[in-house]
Amino acid sequence: MHIYREPSVTNLDFDELASYLEEKIPFVEITTRRPPEANHELGTERLAEKFARTKVKSVESPEKNSNPLYGEIKYEEGLIENPSKDVSGVMYDGHLLSRIYHRLLPEEETDASHLHIIFTKRLFGTWEEKGGRYHARVTLYSYPTLISTSGIVEGPAKPKEFYREKRRLASLGETGGTIERLKEKFKGRFIDYDDERLTEVMKGYVMQALFYHLRSNPFCEKECCRLYNAHWQEEVIRAQLEPPEFCEKHSNILEEL
Repeated sequence: MHIYREPSVTNLDFDELASYLEEKIPFVEITTRRPPEANHELGTERLAEKFARTKVKSVESPEKNSNPLYGEIKYEEGLIENPSKDVSGVMYDGHLLSRIYHRLLPEEETDASHLHIIFTKRLFGTWEEKGGRYHARVTLYSYPTLISTSGIVEGPAKPKEFYREKRRLASLGETGGTIERLKEKFKGRFIDYDDERLTEVMKGYVMQALFYHLRSNPFCEKECCRLYNAHWQEEVIRAQLEPPEFCEKHSNILEEL
């Protein structure tokens, strides 16, 4: 199993993640690596153009960004050359992003004996025909698996009271500093950027990636299990930060591996 670091996220301890996996699946070799972009053989400009093509033009349209602007390509060049650069306000198509990362994997490691988990700060989404829009995701279970450190903040919905209070303040014309005030009021009830709980939360998502790889099903229907497919922030906190770690079914599966 290969875990690719996201160097800009300083509150995510990749060594601790690796140690956790070694404890859970001691028969599997765990390695941590630099981002795939760091080892690419493509020119920076060419790779940047590929990333720019995965940018979502509008969350309400499945139209692809087939002809990215010069500025969009330069923006991606900056991300490749300076991993600490901010990416807020940009969403990428998760499936297209996965295809790029797949091409960046070592060719000799692209068979079923290898599991690649790539952490990225890029926020990605998937197009949903039923809703007619892109939805932000924490993970994309594919080959390789992608986990977004921005997605864990932006994907699962915050408490309903957060949005009610936001609408109330907006109706009163109070907009300046609203989000920061709301974050302080509801602090602890959702995962935020620079959250000290991020490493513990991500342990569950790498386990989901493992179960997807081994059994093609990363999820559990029980809210008390790390494999629960949480859609709300408070469900994330319940599944990842409160005991037990796993339901009886998945605990037994882990013991039998």
